[in-house]
Amino acid sequence: QVQLVESGGGLVQAGGSLRLSCTTSGGTFSTYYMAWFRQAPGKEREVVATINAIASTTYYADSVKGRFAISRDNAKNTLYLQMNSLKPEDTAVYYCAADRDTRKPGYDFWGQGTQVTVSS
Repeated sequence: QVQLVESGGGLVQAGGSLRLSCTTSGGTFSTYYMAWFRQAPGKEREVVATINAIASTTYYADSVKGRFAISRDNAKNTLYLQMNSLKPEDTAVYYCAADRDTRKPGYDFWGQGTQVTVSS
């Protein structure tokens, strides 16, 4: 069974930085399309950033473009999200997700989430 475990969340002041990690086990991380999602209280879950298996293509939501950077280390089975210039509106639970087959809709595996709180 594939497991995804996020870490690195916490409380930070506006303008600060955090780096989230998502460590995977039980699968073939190097073949997965990966993503970071977030869900703020009272809001729907939204995609933050995505990255393909070989890290040649990335996508960012407009709200984080220029501030966040997604990356991966296939040798360490780990996905990262570097978050800079954080804003209070970035406060949310952040989830990593893995997709085995992009030809099919949806992501196959999800982590449990890590809380990010940005104070003003």
